[in-house]
Parts: sequence; C-alpha cells; structure tokens
Amino acid sequence: MHDLSQTRSILQRGIEDRLHPGAQIYVSLRGSIVADDAIGHTRPNVPMTRDSLTLWMSAGKPVTAVAILQLVDRGLIELDTHVADVIPEFGVNGKDSITLRHLLTHTAGFRGPLNNFTPGTWHEILDRAYALRQEPGWVPGESAGYHIGSSWFVLGELVRRLDGRAIDQYVHDEIFAKLDEPDASIGTPTATFDSRGDDVVLMFLTDKEPTTDWPGNTREANVLPRPGANARGPIRALAKMYESLASLLSPPVAAAMASRQRAGMLDQTFKQILDWGLGVMIDSKQYAGEHAYGFGPHASADTFGHSGNQSSCAYADPKHQLVVAWTCNGMPGEAKHQTRASAINRAIYEDLGLV
Repeated sequence: MHDLSQTRSILQRGIEDRLHPGAQIYVSLRGSIVADDAIGHTRPNVPMTRDSLTLWMSAGKPVTAVAILQLVDRGLIELDTHVADVIPEFGVNGKDSITLRHLLTHTAGFRGPLNNFTPGTWHEILDRAYALRQEPGWVPGESAGYHIGSSWFVLGELVRRLDGRAIDQYVHDEIFAKLDEPDASIGTPTATFDSRGDDVVLMFLTDKEPTTDWPGNTREANVLPRPGANARGPIRALAKMYESLASLLSPPVAAAMASRQRAGMLDQTFKQILDWGLGVMIDSKQYAGEHAYGFGPHASADTFGHSGNQSSCAYADPKHQLVVAWTCNGMPGEAKHQTRASAINRAIYEDLGLV
C-alpha cells in the first residue's frame, strides 16, 4: 500500500510557501490507482476537489496530438503529408515543405510571434499563424525549437478540415467521452464556464503578491479552443488518456508517438538538447542530467509526456507501468517551479519504491 506521504507533504508545503493555493494529483501503478486526490483551494474559501476543472496549460498538448494521430490511423493523413496539401493557405512565406511530422516534433520553424492566449476568433488567429514566415536558415526537420502556440492552432485546424468537427468537439467525442471524462475539454464550453463557477479553477501568478490578473483566466481565453494551452478538466482525465493510448490509437501509431522521432537535437527554444516523440517529450537526462520540464531524476529513459508552463506535468513510464499527472494552480516563476516540479516527480518514485 502506497500513501505518497512525501509527495503530499511537498504539495502541502507549496501551499504554505504560497507557490500555489491548491493542486490535483493522479498516479496509477501497474494498472492500479494509487492517488486521485486534491489539496488546498481553487480560490479563497473554495476547496479544490478531485472534480475541479483545472487548467492543464501545455501539459494538454498531447490531447491534440492524439486527435491528429487518430486521423493518421483512419488514413486521412500521413505523417509526411505536407500541411499545405490540406490547408493551402498555410503554404506561404517559405512554409510549403512543412509536414505533419515536423509539426508534431517541433522541427517546423515558425514559432512566432503568436502566443496561446492571443485575442481573436479561431480564424483570425489561424490567419496570423498562416502569415508567419519560415525562420531564416531553418530547414524543416533539420533544426528543432519548441512551438508554444503557432503549430498547435494549425494542428487543430487540420483536425477540423480532415474530420469535419472542430477540435473541441472532436476531442470530446473521440477522447474524453471514451474515457468517461465528459467534463474534460479543449476550451471550456460557454455553458460550463458560466455554470460551474468556482469549479473552473483560476490560475494564480504567485511570483510576487498572488493575483489572478492573468490573460489565461479570462472568459475569452477559456471558451475559445486553444489546442496548445487550454485543455481543462480533472487532472485524472489527462492521466487516463495516457493509460488508454492502446485503445485510442493503433499499436504502431501509439508506439511511434512514444518513441524518439527526433533525438540529440538542440532545442532552440529551451536551449537544451531534448528528444521528442510525436507531440510528447521523451526523457532526455542522458544529455545533461535533469532538465527543465522533464519528468524528474528517477524517470526511466523511455518515459514520455508533457509539462505545462510553471504549473503541471503528465507522463507515462513504460518500464514501471507508471502514469502520473499533477497540476498546481500557481505559477511562481521558472526557478521556483522547476524546483517544485523536480521535488514532486522525485517524491512520487521514492514514495512508490521505484528508485
């Protein structure tokens, strides 16, 4: 029996140190749930529960990756299909040679400027993404650099054009409904945002005096689907997606997602050598030890997943048959978050006796 006592202590200490008001955590080991819990508050005097709708930030990017890979399984697109073959408007300003594989491995080279919470309608934001230029000297597939938001809007539009459903409707129908997690979503449906009230968890900036005055908390930022940033729901829904990849994707495509599609390349956004699968980071400690937005010091070499800006982390470690997802509703600055994330991920393995 595992109680995750060290992990819970770290989350509680983070509340006491004002790094975050609350947190959710889900852990399963060898198919058995070890934790599906919440601690602290969503906002003053409102307890965080295991059903609270937390914001996953970039930890939710793999949801979009699974969606597009399901279309690969259906034969609607191939990994080496040029994006402009599906979205002709995209193939301007040097971007005509970019493929789906390049989008999913962050080797496409049109990083910005375009952030996840930029204002505008879906099509207005897409027009900005289409107008972005290929970065000077960048050969798609030969250079690497994490795309914060630009490529993820394009991936969402690929789903819409190939399937007919908008990305939010698609992931509801084909991912979260099948996981029996109907409250999880990319973008928060207007009715949910308006009716769930305090269950829609606010993200606090905690690097100084705590505040919720942050663009990602606005109604506009939440109700419009933002495939690289605003998946929201109980954090267990994200973990269940990792647990269920074998049923959501065919074995070859699931294996490709979780294997090194890019290896040993310097990521020009993170300024570190990082390996990537299809829409997920692969553990990369072999290059320079523990790294930003990784999975902690004890994760095995084939661990894959994704973390979210100063707030969240979700991953699967096949060696240990371990799935982890946690989120904190406080962004304390990069240095404090990296210390917090490393401590949480380290403690999970130590609590489970996996070291």
